[in-house]
Amino acid sequence: MEEKKLFVDTGAWFALADKSDQYHNQAIEIYGDLLRDYRLLTTSLVISETYTLMRYALGHQAAIHFVDNIEASPRVIKIYSDSTQEEQAIDILRQYQDQDFSYTDAVSFAVMKQYGTVEAFAFDQHFITAGFTLIP
Repeated sequence: MEEKKLFVDTGAWFALADKSDQYHNQAIEIYGDLLRDYRLLTTSLVISETYTLMRYALGHQAAIHFVDNIEASPRVIKIYSDSTQEEQAIDILRQYQDQDFSYTDAVSFAVMKQYGTVEAFAFDQHFITAGFTLIP
């Protein structure tokens, strides 16, 4: 049986690290179960975005710790977007011109579609708008 895949967005990674984040307790509460039940997908763009956010909000040590944990985890699959995914992302941005999706969001949606992933560990309503399911 193929393992279920779950996409992890910047907001979830950040909530896990920042005790003052409004979603911290919720994220911490379910993360262990998610690690056990899913392979976690994320993109290099999400990692870049998360590292930068952590670097400015939480400091260098927290940001490096995040990157080291991603690299060390056998449960996290880091996806480097390719030209096809990025072209699809631009199409998504054109299609949803009434939304304020980031480029990273659009690439995330393209990657999720390619990998057949319908669930995202995220706190960003954009995933719902794009047709995905949020966890929690």
